[in-house]
Amino acid sequence: MIFVGGFIALIVSLGFSVALGVTDIKLATVWQAVVAFDPDLTNHQVIRELRLPRAIAAALIGGFLAVSGAVMQGLTRNPLASPSIMGVTHGAAFALIIALVFFPTVSNLGMTLASFVGAGVGVVLVFAVGSFSKGGLTPVKLALAGVAVGGMLSSLSTAISLHFQVAKQMSFWYAGDLSSTSWTSVQLLLAAGAVGLLLAVIISRAVTILSLGEEVSKGLGQNTLVVKTLGVIVVLVLTGAAVSVAGTVGFLGLVIPHITRFLVGTDYRLIIPVSAVLGGLLLVLADIGARLVNAPYETPVGAITACIGVPFFLYLARGERSGL
Repeated sequence: MIFVGGFIALIVSLGFSVALGVTDIKLATVWQAVVAFDPDLTNHQVIRELRLPRAIAAALIGGFLAVSGAVMQGLTRNPLASPSIMGVTHGAAFALIIALVFFPTVSNLGMTLASFVGAGVGVVLVFAVGSFSKGGLTPVKLALAGVAVGGMLSSLSTAISLHFQVAKQMSFWYAGDLSSTSWTSVQLLLAAGAVGLLLAVIISRAVTILSLGEEVSKGLGQNTLVVKTLGVIVVLVLTGAAVSVAGTVGFLGLVIPHITRFLVGTDYRLIIPVSAVLGGLLLVLADIGARLVNAPYETPVGAITACIGVPFFLYLARGERSGL
């Protein structure tokens, strides 16, 4: 019921996302542009070429980041884990800047592949830094390592972009922006989702067992290395694709999995699909807010999600402070 209700709410929010903007368009016109497109009508062109791909991309990216966060929290048993906190998004954005500066003619596919590699480098750096701490990794130490690595990569990215005079081009990657999405972006996201979401559903039962503890998982005959490897692939594919299109949209992968677990319990066979729907819904609503809060100017969607996510992160960190 929660999944169906969330999906219906997502469809409705997509309609409003397409209808609302600098110029409001009636929902009836939106429906006509979808089912009976007339290229001679300006509103139909705006809907089909600008607003519809943006709304669909927002739903996909929100779902991708939410599922990535859910998988990361299940694999690490860390309630503070998310792509934006664990260095994944900053690593992906850093790789995109390197690609843009040194390979300016790189294709969209090349940018996406660079994003995947950068996301992987970010994860490795976070776990490497966290492993140096005395007493081993704890949820808070892992989160602090993620914040430190994310800050370092962000600073390096800023320095490189300023030196090579591409700061203006890269500013939206760190603000989180959906205004440049197109049907090509949607096609890229659909291809990544076909791999990442399907793999996430396949390993969902194994992630549920692993979230109970590695000893329990091994005792039940599970190959934890394979499960973790597949989980990391899911995170890299989904987060890499999301960052390559929208930049660093933060905290969505932190908030949604916790809300989902509160609603459906701890079974990842439910958590993953419901997180995908609720994550898409939240980012579509955040994108609507980004367009309306300071109309006719747009507020970066990453600022909207940060307003939600930062207090939530502080609340969770406060609950985990005893692990320091």
